[in-house]
Amino acid sequence: MTRHDVYDAVVAGGGPAGAVAALVLARAGRRVAIVDDPPAPAACAHKVGESLPSAAAPLLRDLNLWPDSTAAPHLRSTGMYVSWGSPVLHERGPVQDPYGAGWQLDRLRFDAFLREAAHAAGAEPLRGRAMDAVDDGPGLRLLVRQEHSTRELRCAWAVDATGRRAALARRRAVRRRQDRLVAAHVLMSRQENPTSGESDRETRTVVEAVPGGWWYTTLTPVGRIVAHLTDPDLADPRLRTPDGFLGAALRTRYIGARLTAGDFTGPPAPRWSTAHGLRLTPYGGRGWLAAGDAALAFDPLSSQGILTALHSGARAGLAVALCLAGAPPRPVLASYTDFLDGVATAYVHHHAKAYAMETRWSELPFWQRRGAVRPHDGQGLRE
Repeated sequence: MTRHDVYDAVVAGGGPAGAVAALVLARAGRRVAIVDDPPAPAACAHKVGESLPSAAAPLLRDLNLWPDSTAAPHLRSTGMYVSWGSPVLHERGPVQDPYGAGWQLDRLRFDAFLREAAHAAGAEPLRGRAMDAVDDGPGLRLLVRQEHSTRELRCAWAVDATGRRAALARRRAVRRRQDRLVAAHVLMSRQENPTSGESDRETRTVVEAVPGGWWYTTLTPVGRIVAHLTDPDLADPRLRTPDGFLGAALRTRYIGARLTAGDFTGPPAPRWSTAHGLRLTPYGGRGWLAAGDAALAFDPLSSQGILTALHSGARAGLAVALCLAGAPPRPVLASYTDFLDGVATAYVHHHAKAYAMETRWSELPFWQRRGAVRPHDGQGLRE
């Protein structure tokens, strides 16, 4: 191992949590690397998790990432239409948010912007996939799978920001999931009508509850995302085909109306993602911290994933910087834990309240399961 493989800290994962953690550490004068293997643009046209609440603005300002981080082509959100607990479609506008309108992001572009900011601050980019971290003495030995080999990095601290995979943390902590929620989603392209010149400009998100789960659609800079949320055992097999997915979407009352409002090209095959709430216990330990979805992941109904990733990444970077500067790790980790516990407690409360509002199909499996709250308090289902 050469000196080039030795760092004060290594951040595994280059999403919002990882990029911000690395940014904070680099600005603190620490030698830090970001280990990430982002997909090629041709292989991945979009990334779900596109809603950024306006409450993120103060943190982005504090990080000197404002306003460029949310500038065009990202779209300002003008609110949402919701059919939940009632067949009537209700409008919720940004005036109901104390911070005003949020954003609908091109997530690939947003994530790349944050990584580039971290690199500009001095964080070293390393292409690869973090697999594990071994505590074999002073510091950690991080194992990174690269194209034709496995590379070893030595660091005093590691931040696991590898998302729900929790590559470094999963062997050091217990992970508890809230339920089995999954999302089937597509990115639909809409071509402008050559006669009328009209195009899809409705930036309000539409959320619609149905007997077997719920749907949402929202416009992003790269196209319209349409997603169905349900449990794997309840999912219609036809949802796995482009025609089956589109047909199911068109059979909804409000999502279907949004899609037939214009001339959409045929959707690609749906992609599937895990979408259930997930909590790690503990969030950190000797030489490591988890941030973002590796620490806390949320049901998409909350629209809090990116916001929490940014805050937890910033706090994880600060916590590691303090420890590297000589602060006792125990109180630093306790403060970080208190912050994430507070987020988890608020999430559980709002999650239960939101699902309790939908009573039309309370006898059906999807809604029955959510009547029995699966909290983030250590009593969820252990993975």
